[in-house]
Amino acid sequence: MPAATTDRNTLRREGVQEPYPVKAATRIFAGVMVAVDATGFAVPAATSTTHKCVGVATRQVNNLAGANGEQLIVADRRPHWFANSTAGELIALADVGSDCFIVDDNTVAKTNGTNTRSRAGKIINVSAAQGVLVDFR
Repeated sequence: MPAATTDRNTLRREGVQEPYPVKAATRIFAGVMVAVDATGFAVPAATSTTHKCVGVATRQVNNLAGANGEQLIVADRRPHWFANSTAGELIALADVGSDCFIVDDNTVAKTNGTNTRSRAGKIINVSAAQGVLVDFR
């Protein structure tokens, strides 16, 4: 496309909640981290090097009997609280501002697990009671 030579009505979205097509034979529960896998379809976030975390499922979607993309999941990209990992992977308050990494669909860790985990998002806060506040944007 050539450079504009006149004003342009550029469409925009807030980008807070985005729909993604769900992978075949997949169920995503409400409130869990959602990732897009290497094929481009939404799955529950899990330990993987190919997942791209896109936010938190706003509702449960059951595509267990469906084909790729037959169902859509809406992922909320705003910050949400998730469980903190344990032992050497425990995220501390000193880690605020750093990236955290996907352990499973509701747990994050301090490191990429020797290149076995994908990035979940940015650590916004840490609480013993709430866990880790993760920003997915």
